[in-house]
Amino acid sequence: MRLTCWRTVTWGHLPGRASLLLTDSHTPPLLGRDMGNLLKVLTCTDLEQEPNFFLDFENAQPTDAEREVWEQVDVVLKDAKGVLDELQAYKGAGQEIREAIQNPSDEALQDQAWAAVVPSVGKLKKFYEFSQRLEAALHSLLRALTSVTYDPTQHLEREQALAKQFAEILHFTLRFDELKMTNPAIQNDFSYYRRTLSRMRINNVPAEGENEVNNELANRISLFYADATPMLKTLSDGTTKFVSENKNLPIENTTDCLSTMAMVCKVMLETPEYRSRFSSEETVSFCLRVMVGVIILYDHVHPVGAFAKSSKIDMKGCIKVLKDQPPNSVEGLLNALRYTTKHLNDESTNKTIKSMLQ
Repeated sequence: MRLTCWRTVTWGHLPGRASLLLTDSHTPPLLGRDMGNLLKVLTCTDLEQEPNFFLDFENAQPTDAEREVWEQVDVVLKDAKGVLDELQAYKGAGQEIREAIQNPSDEALQDQAWAAVVPSVGKLKKFYEFSQRLEAALHSLLRALTSVTYDPTQHLEREQALAKQFAEILHFTLRFDELKMTNPAIQNDFSYYRRTLSRMRINNVPAEGENEVNNELANRISLFYADATPMLKTLSDGTTKFVSENKNLPIENTTDCLSTMAMVCKVMLETPEYRSRFSSEETVSFCLRVMVGVIILYDHVHPVGAFAKSSKIDMKGCIKVLKDQPPNSVEGLLNALRYTTKHLNDESTNKTIKSMLQ
């Protein structure tokens, strides 16, 4: 029996994946993890294989080497669920604001609207401040996962607990932005707060609650919520900042980390053997969100983006994985690729990719 290395041409949606074919006519081709393990054992240098390992998003635990960074980030992630719960329950002061605007001379209604909007703004301030903590946690993870100690695949395979935390940050980010986009009360409340505060200053009326959100902070918060996807912008800007502040670290260390995670998610989602190891369907949704999140970060940080021919992300394959899911479960993620990426509409983007996202 003879082993032959070859590039598959039959898996159109998986360009560049390497296969090993056993040419003994009695032995079927090897697939899944067996194929991946053989590829790791047998050196075949001309193969551009996709990262083929299982990233345990459900059960990964920190090793001693990961623990210090893991514990720092864990403190932030423990608060993430509470932020999402508060945002999901956010009702705003819409009714009180409408009544105050419709009856501008009724001081009682003005007071009621102000009393209702101040605690809402306190929550919005809390969400904004959490975005700053999230960016700091992202920097800690990027420092660990892009160091020269290992290549990107080795980092993700060896430091699965940190990779899982990175994934949890991305999952939180896309979920936060989905909730924010469907809640107009957020921007309405903050706009009313700022207008009222300005009017109170002009009239020299003491503004109870002004100490909580001063003018400078109000400007920053206003810019944050003005973006359609504020948490994603925080992460994109934070990743770009990380690259610019670490000039001794090749940008490829960061972009390769992002592209490798995107491809690991894609392979896990499209490989039945891997997907069957998820104990919950929620992990499928988690994995899809993470894949889209790292694609968007890659597209913002990489000089030519995720859609260029030279991209290390198989965009056709990733979009196909998304479109293979129930439509109502992924429309928000497809929209994230359509509207929050930076390079989709570049002339260099393959027309097939553009049509897949139309």
